Amino acid sequence: MIDKLKELIAEAEAFTTQSKDEVEQFRIKYLGSKGLLKEYFAEFKNVANEQKKEFGQTINKLKKTAEDKVNTLKEVLENQEDDNGLYGDLSRPGEPIALGARHPISIVKNQIIDIFSRIGFNVSEGPEIEDDWHNFTALNLPEYHPARDMQDTFFVQTNPDILLRTHTSSVQVRYMEENKPPIRTISPGRVYRNEAISARSHCFFHQVEGLYIDKDVSFADLKQTLQYFTTEMFGKSKIRLRPSYFPFTEPSAEVDVYWGLETETDYKMTKGTGWLEIMGCGMVDPNVLDNCGIDSKEYSGFAFGMGIDRIALLLHQISDIRLLSENDVRFLEQFKSAL
Repeated sequence: MIDKLKELIAEAEAFTTQSKDEVEQFRIKYLGSKGLLKEYFAEFKNVANEQKKEFGQTINKLKKTAEDKVNTLKEVLENQEDDNGLYGDLSRPGEPIALGARHPISIVKNQIIDIFSRIGFNVSEGPEIEDDWHNFTALNLPEYHPARDMQDTFFVQTNPDILLRTHTSSVQVRYMEENKPPIRTISPGRVYRNEAISARSHCFFHQVEGLYIDKDVSFADLKQTLQYFTTEMFGKSKIRLRPSYFPFTEPSAEVDVYWGLETETDYKMTKGTGWLEIMGCGMVDPNVLDNCGIDSKEYSGFAFGMGIDRIALLLHQISDIRLLSENDVRFLEQFKSAL
């Protein structure tokens, strides 16, 4: 009989459930008015005297084990009910998390960075609030230079030498001041110009400017670099360079890519020519190198710059540049499947 009690103790210790009804059935089985303990207590008088002590200890242990098990399970289940009341069914699947989307500006910027990183260009960044030296003077635009009128600038009223940068060329100046050739870097970032806001222009936009300085760098190196970029970015390998003017490069050129005339949109974008302007470029003016502490007699280099916003409009067929800065979720959700 004692062995049977020990089996019941082991069974009670192993019992577990998530149901209040099963806990109550367990209590009735062991502790009820017609339960097992009642029966074994009634048998106590029939036990041999030499076994009564051990029998009594064992039956008391069974009683305590059953009572502890009932109390523990009830407490656990009551706590679960409290949690469910606060948070609902904790076993149900979680709420779906909405999938975010990269901004089209970020998508295009990352593509450009990836393309140039394959040929050894690193990424450099600088402040958006600049001083006159880094934004103008060091770039061969001294005070009262007429080319300053090419960019209508936001100046800080309390200090006329502080302004919102008009191009990321200022980052290139800072990089040249802090690093020695060979230099191969691109500078993505936001720039500001006091322009009328319309579907095609904004008072702030994004640029990526590139710089390569080393010994014996030629215009042919520039052309091959841009040829590589247009092929990788647009899948278009036919480009042309038209003479242009930029104060910080000499000679300077505008870069066009042959987009084609396959659709009505192509006609609109290229004004019926098939050619689309995508960036400006040129050989770095020796004065700029000297201003940044680089010997222009020993080193030469090229620079280029393009608008990220314009390329985003082009690649994703966006009709209004203002959509890029309005944070309209309906617009941004269209780019969930993009890189």
